[in-house]
Amino acid sequence: MRLLLDTHIALWAIAADPRLPPEAQHLIEDRGNAVFVSAASVWEITLKHALARGLPSDMPISGPEALAYFRTSGYDLLPVTADHAAAVAALPPLHRDPFDRLIVAQALHEPLRLVTRDVHVKAYSNCILLVQ
Repeated sequence: MRLLLDTHIALWAIAADPRLPPEAQHLIEDRGNAVFVSAASVWEITLKHALARGLPSDMPISGPEALAYFRTSGYDLLPVTADHAAAVAALPPLHRDPFDRLIVAQALHEPLRLVTRDVHVKAYSNCILLVQ
């Protein structure tokens, strides 16, 4: 299976965070699956880290650090193409986060199975895997 990790899933996976659902961990560790992380996730991490204000909810790592961890983990990096950006126009307004909308568009366009814990993202397609 070809998987695209939502940003939070990718971060929890590289940090061995206990919030990573066991189902997601199993999917990521299954050598039969190809695991992708979007350039949009790296961009999101970079922006949120730069906006840090010292709050517990701040992004704990920078974009370059995350990118290095993703590469070390063996994840494939999915670039954002013009086709991906244009595919966002076909999505219904179920979610307002532009990063999530772009990642959904990428998953549907490629196609890839998007792994997320976000129920709003899951509403876009049955091809999206909601892990709890």
